[in-house]
Amino acid sequence: MTPGRLRAGGAGLTLRVAVGDCSLGAILVAASAKGICAIAFGDDPDALLRELQDRFPKAELIGGDAEFEQWVARVVGLVEAPSLSLDLPLDIRGTAFQQRVWQALRAIPPGATLSYAELAARLGMPKAARAVARACAANPLAVAIPCHRVLRTDGALSGYRWGVARKRALLAREAEGRAD
Repeated sequence: MTPGRLRAGGAGLTLRVAVGDCSLGAILVAASAKGICAIAFGDDPDALLRELQDRFPKAELIGGDAEFEQWVARVVGLVEAPSLSLDLPLDIRGTAFQQRVWQALRAIPPGATLSYAELAARLGMPKAARAVARACAANPLAVAIPCHRVLRTDGALSGYRWGVARKRALLAREAEGRAD
């Protein structure tokens, strides 16, 4: 998905979409022809779909086929057993800085955590902890880009786009090395 197409609300874009349930509540998975472009958690499946429609108001949203349903099952499998890898194509679009942050997040292994300041330092930008936090908040791909592995400098959990309780649950599963 090109930045221009994203700015154009997804005009001319077809997205396969599925909304279902997992142990963390409702989950939405959407994919373009290039790969998965959205993974989101929530309490209300309809609200998740509305958020996707708001992000891509001009895109055509369609149900998934059998192959896409297998992708969705693999995403749910990652939620339930975070030690699994998600070896699926991703369609990740963001600013150059967001791309750098998201790539660094994908390098954090399951069960490990970093602070926003440590992640900023790894990127060679030690004073950019707040910008790193904003990039984490803009992450459109829950679990595939594991922003839940970033904590405050004091080790406390802070905001998570999909709720601190979900962040806590994901981190606990990773620490245990198995799903609850």
